[in-house]
Amino acid sequence: MIVLDTHVWVWWVHGDAHLSGTQADAIARSEHDEIGVSIISCWEIAKLVENARLDLPESPRDWLSKALAYPGVVLQELTPDIVVESTELPGDFHRDPADQMIVATARIYRCPLVTSDEKLLKYPHVETIG
Repeated sequence: MIVLDTHVWVWWVHGDAHLSGTQADAIARSEHDEIGVSIISCWEIAKLVENARLDLPESPRDWLSKALAYPGVVLQELTPDIVVESTELPGDFHRDPADQMIVATARIYRCPLVTSDEKLLKYPHVETIG
């Protein structure tokens, strides 16, 4: 399994050129396994639309319904372990709660996080695919 950071999920669904070849390959390889998407990414997308920082071709509800039906996508709910892990991330981790939950999800499931976020790519306590 891999876990997608929110922006990578959006880029993949939209066929955005920002998605790196390495990221696209990792996603393609995982379509027959599991592509984890944190429930926090759903919230983050809805908030980005609400704050006019993301423009979707349809309502967030419709977009999420379609994007969650993509091949291999498995919605990762928040569990007590993920919630606690997000508050106990080792090292110096920034205070973005969405990033904390997404990184904690990847750590709990012991799988790579697909991201282009420089802060997360430099964080040594989670495996990343950039």
